[in-house]
Amino acid sequence: MKSLAFVALALAGLFWGMGFPTGKLILGETSAAHMVLLRFLVAAVVAAPFALRRPETRALFRSPIVLLTGVLYGVAFLVQFEGLAHVSVTVAALLVGAMPALIAVSARILGEKVTPASWAGVAAATLGAALIAGKPDGASSTLGIALSIGALFIFLAWLLVLRRVPKSDDAMAVTAVTIIVAAATILPIAFVMHGAPSLALSTPTWIAVLAQGVLATLLATAAWQYGASRVGAASAGVFINIEPLIGAACGVLLFGDHLTAALLTGGALIIGGSLTVVLGEKQAQPGELQATVAPTP
Repeated sequence: MKSLAFVALALAGLFWGMGFPTGKLILGETSAAHMVLLRFLVAAVVAAPFALRRPETRALFRSPIVLLTGVLYGVAFLVQFEGLAHVSVTVAALLVGAMPALIAVSARILGEKVTPASWAGVAAATLGAALIAGKPDGASSTLGIALSIGALFIFLAWLLVLRRVPKSDDAMAVTAVTIIVAAATILPIAFVMHGAPSLALSTPTWIAVLAQGVLATLLATAAWQYGASRVGAASAGVFINIEPLIGAACGVLLFGDHLTAALLTGGALIIGGSLTVVLGEKQAQPGELQATVAPTP
C-alpha cells in the first residue's frame, strides 16, 4: 500500500514540475490568464463526472469552505503564471521550494511548536529565496519574482482552508469540486483582463494545454491527496521537492536558462532547507509541529 502511495506522490511532483515548462511554451501564444483558464476548463470537463455523479459530492458545491478552497486555488494559479510570464522557468520553479518554510512559519503563528531542525530549514530556504530575488537571472524581473512569491502565500492560504474541508469517502470528490469552482473563478477574471481566449493555438500548444489540465491539474492533485493520506507527513513532504527540481532542469535544458552562482546557491538553499523542514518532523515531540507540505503546480 505504501509503495503505491509513494508512486502517487512521485507522479504528483513530476506532473506539477512539468507545469512550468509547458506553461512557458503556452505563454508564447497566449496570455497567462488565458492559459490558466484553458488549463482549468480542460481539467473541469474531465472532473465533472466525479463531481456530479453522487448527491453527497454535489452537496460540496454548497459548502462555503469548499467554495473558498476552489476560489483560492484558481487565484493562486493566476498569480503564479502571471509571475511565470516575467521570470525564467528555473527561477519560478526554484521559488516553489520555499513552500515548506512558509508552512512552518504559518504553523508557528497559529500557535504550533516548530522543531529547531525545522527552523534551521526555514532560515536556509528564506535565505535562498532572498538570494534569488536579490540577484535574479537576466530573464526575470522584480515584478515576476514578487508575483511568484505572492502566489506561494495564496497557496498557503489554500492549504490552511483545505484542512477544514469536510471529509468524503470519495477520493476524487473534493479534488473535482475544487477544480470546477476554480475554473468558474478564473473565467470572469480572464475575460475582464484579456477578453475571450483565442482558440487558434498550434498543435504543440494545445497538447501542452491538455497536459496541464489532465496531468498537472486533475491527476496531480488527486495523486497527491491519495499518497499524502497514506504515508507520514515527513515522507510525503520530501516529494514536493521533485517539482522545483523538474522545473529547474527543464528550464536549463529546454529553455536555455543560465545557472548563475546566485541562482544555483539560492536553489540549493531552498531545496536543502525544505528537506530539513519536512525531515525535521521525525524529531518532533508530541505537541510539536507535524508539518504538512502542500503541493504547488
